[in-house]
Amino acid sequence: MTALRRGDVVLVPFDFTDRSGGKWRPAVVVSSDPYNQQTPDVLIASITGNLNAVPHPGDHALADWPAAGLLRPSLAQTKLATVEASIVGRRLGTLFAADMVAFERGLREALGL
Repeated sequence: MTALRRGDVVLVPFDFTDRSGGKWRPAVVVSSDPYNQQTPDVLIASITGNLNAVPHPGDHALADWPAAGLLRPSLAQTKLATVEASIVGRRLGTLFAADMVAFERGLREALGL
């Protein structure tokens, strides 16, 4: 796979927050391009198609989910993880610039930055 870039939407194995299991799900790369080039890891945030999920502070409903390679309306969640880039299944698409800006604002809110 080519180097991952901030804003890429990828498929990764994601554990459930209660550690009872996991599944392959979409996620957005939130680590910077220099970070992604200098380490074997990548920082990601989960994406869900369950719009009825209880939202977390900073979650963002994606306006242009088709451009991100998603099959249905989706929510970028402030559920973060660090994974090795080598376990990323494939790249689906890229977040629309306005969606990335709005989600970055949400991440700052969730993290108190």
